[in-house]
Amino acid sequence: MSDSAWEALSNQAVAAAGLVYFLALLAHLVEWSALRKVPVEAGARETATVGAGGPAAPAYGASAEPAAGSEGPDHEHRIDLFGRIGFSLTVVAGLVHAVSLLARGMAADPNRVPWGNMYEFTLSGTFVVTLLYVVMRRRLGLSWMAPLVVGFVLVLLMVDVIWLYAPVSPLTEALNSPWLVIHVVSAVIATGAFSLGGICSVLYLLKERSITKGRESSTGYLSRVPSLAVLDRVSYRLHAFAFPVWTFAVLITGPIWAHQAWSNYWNWDPKEVWAFITWVVYAAYLHARSTAGWKGRNAAYLALLGTATLWFNFIGINFFSTTSQHSYAAPEPAPVVAEAPVLAGGA
Repeated sequence: MSDSAWEALSNQAVAAAGLVYFLALLAHLVEWSALRKVPVEAGARETATVGAGGPAAPAYGASAEPAAGSEGPDHEHRIDLFGRIGFSLTVVAGLVHAVSLLARGMAADPNRVPWGNMYEFTLSGTFVVTLLYVVMRRRLGLSWMAPLVVGFVLVLLMVDVIWLYAPVSPLTEALNSPWLVIHVVSAVIATGAFSLGGICSVLYLLKERSITKGRESSTGYLSRVPSLAVLDRVSYRLHAFAFPVWTFAVLITGPIWAHQAWSNYWNWDPKEVWAFITWVVYAAYLHARSTAGWKGRNAAYLALLGTATLWFNFIGINFFSTTSQHSYAAPEPAPVVAEAPVLAGGA
C-alpha cells in the first residue's frame, strides 16, 4: 500500500471507530433508560469489594434485587443484553481505533510511531482510555462507568478530528529519538488512568450531593453507581497506579530526552512546567490520602484539580503558549486538499 492509502485507511478507521463508539453509547443509554424502571431496594445497594482478588462489581444494578413491581425477568434480560452489546461495541471500537493508529504510523515515510503531532497524541490518548477501561473493567468492577467512558472518548475524538487534525508528516528532529516511544507510552498510560480516576471523582461528588440533599432515588443512573466508599477506593487505586507512571514520564524520561534534544535537562518550557504542576497536584492528592486521612469530597476535588491541569497541559497549553519548545505538539491547520476523517454526528 502507498503512504496515501495508509493515511486514507487511518482516516476511515477513525470515522468508523467514532461511529461504533456512538452505537456503543446508544446501547448503554438504552440500558440505563431501562434500568430506571427497575428500582433498587434500600438494603440491596452495591457493596462490591474492589481490588486484587475481590469480586467484580456487576453491571449497574446486577448485585441488587429488583423491588416488587418491577417488569420481570424479560425486562432484566433486555437490560443485560443491551449492556453486553454496549461493551462488545466498545471493544470493537477500540480495535478499529487501534487500526487507525497503526495505519497512521505506516502512512509516514519512513514508518514511525503515531505520535508526531497533537492530533496523533490525542488519538493515542483516547485509545488508551478505552484500553484501560476494557482491561480493568472486570478487575475493578467498572461496568457502571461505561456510558461516561464511551461518551468521554467519543467527544475527545470529535474534538481531535474537528480542531486538531493534521496530515501525516515526517518526525521533527527533536522527536526522532528512541525516547519518544518510552516517554509518550508512559505519559499516555498515566493520562488514561488519571482520566478514569477523574470520572470516578465526578461520580462521587454527584452521588454525595444527591444523598446530602435528600434526592437519592432507587432508580436512575446514580442508584446503580457503587457506594461512596467504593467510588472513593476505585478513584484512589487508579490514581495510585497512574502516579508512578507519570513520574517516570515527567521526571525521568522527559528530562533525559530534553537533554538529548536540547542539551539541557530542564528548560522551563510551558509544557514542562505544567507537567510538573500536574505531578505536584497528584503527589499532594496521594500524600493527603495516606497521611492526613483525606477521603471523600476533599480528595475528589483535589483529584479533579489534577485532571484539569493534566488536560490543560495535554491540549490547552498548545493554544495559549507561543514560546513552547514543544511546538511540534501544537495543532496545525490542514491543507485544503487534505481530507480529515468525519465522525458520526456531524464531526
